[in-house]
Amino acid sequence: MSYASFLAVAAGLSLTACSSASFITEVQGEATVPAGPSGTPTLLNAFPAISSFSALDFNENQDFKNRDVTKDEVTRVQVKSMTLKVLSPNDQDFGFLDSLEAVARAGNSESRFASRDGIARLGLNPPNPTLSLKEDGGLDLRPYVAAPSMAIILRGSGRLPEREVRVQATVVLEVEGGLL
Repeated sequence: MSYASFLAVAAGLSLTACSSASFITEVQGEATVPAGPSGTPTLLNAFPAISSFSALDFNENQDFKNRDVTKDEVTRVQVKSMTLKVLSPNDQDFGFLDSLEAVARAGNSESRFASRDGIARLGLNPPNPTLSLKEDGGLDLRPYVAAPSMAIILRGSGRLPEREVRVQATVVLEVEGGLL
């Protein structure tokens, strides 16, 4: 191997060793949408809070720990997907929900990162349908993830369902940060 080739390989390896790593982490939680009064259509004024989304500290996230990465070392965080799945009753659809948006909040700052309109018309049929929200233009959630505490808030509109509905929300994030 020539000296020039050796230098090219060595330079490439050193750049690779210092490049940031990318990994996937998932945040998941559940909420219960209360039933409306029998026989009376009632507006859904607020989507119920998902308690596991209220005080997120990514230094406590297992994927961060496994990669030995702290939230301060993160250089970029992208939403890969945001879904909402009906857990029970298993024969329930999303006919009660018109729109839904997901918002990241840290301190006094917040940004919408995913949303969906026209949900009741999507025809997401039982059993246990899953709704995928559309990501809003590649927002970088790094400032929220790096904050002392972050919350993910779901805001929706529609009508209260005829019976109580338990849902599971899942946010999949691609995180860049740390060293390989």
